[in-house]
Amino acid sequence: MNLKDFFSFRPRGVAVQTGRPSGNSYESWLGYTPLVPPDAALFDAMREAVPIIDAALDKIVRLTGSFAMECSSPRYQKELDEFVENVRVGASSSGLSQFISSYLYSLLTYGNAVGEIIPDPDGRGIYALYNAKLRDLHIRQGATPLEVELCAVKNGRLQPVPYPDLILFTALNPPAGELRGVPILRGLPFVTGILIKIFHCMGTNFERAGNLRYAVTYRPRDQRLDKVYAREIAENIAREWSSAMSDSGSVRDFVAVGDVDIKVIGADSQMLETQVPVRQMLEQIVAKLGIPPFMLGLHWSTTERMSAQQADILTSELESYRRLLNPVLGRICNLFLALRGYAATARPVWSDINLQDEAEAANIRLLHARAKAIEAEIAQFQGKEE
Repeated sequence: MNLKDFFSFRPRGVAVQTGRPSGNSYESWLGYTPLVPPDAALFDAMREAVPIIDAALDKIVRLTGSFAMECSSPRYQKELDEFVENVRVGASSSGLSQFISSYLYSLLTYGNAVGEIIPDPDGRGIYALYNAKLRDLHIRQGATPLEVELCAVKNGRLQPVPYPDLILFTALNPPAGELRGVPILRGLPFVTGILIKIFHCMGTNFERAGNLRYAVTYRPRDQRLDKVYAREIAENIAREWSSAMSDSGSVRDFVAVGDVDIKVIGADSQMLETQVPVRQMLEQIVAKLGIPPFMLGLHWSTTERMSAQQADILTSELESYRRLLNPVLGRICNLFLALRGYAATARPVWSDINLQDEAEAANIRLLHARAKAIEAEIAQFQGKEE
């Protein structure tokens, strides 16, 4: 049976296998592992509470770059390009690049990513691509340690998806013997917690000390009259002070008779210095995410050579993410060509990652060309001597 016959018996209405989970809470969990990590909600809260983490993940996805799918047969290249550009993704998006961006977001945040290929009802192509929610899926080991089995909740029970060949699954750096990947944010909850506490204390202190409050103290003199009417005098001073400090749109003077002392509450206290501890926490976050500080708006002292080295390290990180996405792109486009009945394959061709200045990159190419010319002259000279 060929691949076209495999989809010929599918019903006219094609449903998403990894969606619409059952609301029944009585499920059989034996042997299954939830695909979403236990601290997934914590990772989402971290991205929301610390904008620099969310910005770093956004930049990683963007800097991974664009791609084009190259068909082994030029006859089908135009049709493949139209599919890559216009394939439906979810309910409101289109384009294979949009699917891969959401796929990579899930992979970085949760350590796992799942997608589904939805073929046309007639089996002549791919109707749409779907980014599945990890909360709806479970995973367990297949018949061998080299196989995994994805399961979804159907009718209150966990059941393997009926067409596993249409499921795309990627795990980020899974530990030895484990099926589930490791999120890139692992190890940051403790650091992020300290950073949030510092920000919260800074906000509370500025709310207290930034909005100036005054302590007006009246000290009665030794005269008998001041001691007898001390309460009335204090109430009169408080009323006049409140009137002078009210938001009436004009500045008023406060005049008092007697021994009156006015001080700013908390003026003698000093705000805690937060620059050093905040920078220490941010250094840990930047080191974990692999984004150079200058790309996140952190103007730390650095040299031009150090910036170039950081850019090279980021390039290697992006290349590793591309290698994880290559099999996913290949499976989608190869299945598209096979469903069309074409004996051809496709492979992704990524755009060049260029984080350096154009003039510097041109100078490097010039130096390489000069080095090759010198090596050729040396080889030619040695050949003449022999």
